[in-house]
Amino acid sequence: MGMSPELSDSRLTNTIAEGCGEILKGVRKGGLLRNRALGDSGDSAAQDWISRVLAQHRPDDGFLSEEAHDDLDRLNKERVWIVDPLDGTKEFATGRQDWAVHIALVINGVPEYAAVGLPDLGVTFKSSEARAVTGPMSGKFAVSRNRPPQVAQYIADKMDYETVGIGSAGAKAMHVLLGDFDGYIHAGGQYEWDQAAPVGVAMAAGLHCSRLDGSPIKFNNEDTFIPDILVCRPELADEILAHAAQYAKDNGGELD
Repeated sequence: MGMSPELSDSRLTNTIAEGCGEILKGVRKGGLLRNRALGDSGDSAAQDWISRVLAQHRPDDGFLSEEAHDDLDRLNKERVWIVDPLDGTKEFATGRQDWAVHIALVINGVPEYAAVGLPDLGVTFKSSEARAVTGPMSGKFAVSRNRPPQVAQYIADKMDYETVGIGSAGAKAMHVLLGDFDGYIHAGGQYEWDQAAPVGVAMAAGLHCSRLDGSPIKFNNEDTFIPDILVCRPELADEILAHAAQYAKDNGGELD
C-alpha cells in the first residue's frame, strides 16, 4: 500500500498537528492525571496515534520521533516524518501554556511541510500559510526557560536587547513569527524533532533559520543532535551571527 492520493502532504501534516493537540488536551482533561503520569500519558497517547495515522497514509515514508525507537532505515529514504508529539512535557504536565506539537515532513533533508500546534492557545501554525509579522521590533529575544545559554545573553547585551525564557522550542519560534520576539537563540543542544517543524514553519514565513555559525540546518542525519539554532527576523541575522562568531572566538570556539 502506498500513499493516500486523496490526502495531500500539506493537509496530512496540518491535520496530524491539530489532531494531536486535541488528544493531548483530552489527556489533561479534568485534572485526572498529574505531573509525570500526565506527561507520560500525553506522550504515549499522541505518539501511538501519529504512528497509526502515518502507517495508514504514508507507509513507505521514514519516521523519526522523540517518543519512538529510531529506525535508521530512514537514512535511505528521501521522505521522512520528524515529529515531537509533545514538545515541552514539563510545561504540559504543570499546566503551563508554552508546550507544542511538532509535525514535519522532511524531503531530502529540508522540512518542506511543517506544522507547530500551540493547543492551549487554540492555534496551529502551518508552513502552507505562515506569514511573519513585519511591524516594529520588539527588542526581545526568546531563550530557554530552563537553561538560557550564555551566548544569547552576550548577543542581547551587545544589541541592548532583553531575553525572555519560554518553554517549548516550537513556542519560542512561533512567538518570533508573531512578532512578540525578534529572534530565538539557543545553544547547548537539541535534537532534530525539536527543530524540524519550527524551522519548516519559520522558513516558510520568511524568517531566517540557521545554526549559530550561519550554516544551514539539515535534517535526517544519523546523529540527530543539533548543537544550536537561530530563528530571527531576516534583517537582524547578520548582526546576530557576527556577535555569535565573536563570542565563539572569545570562548575557544564554544557557543554554549
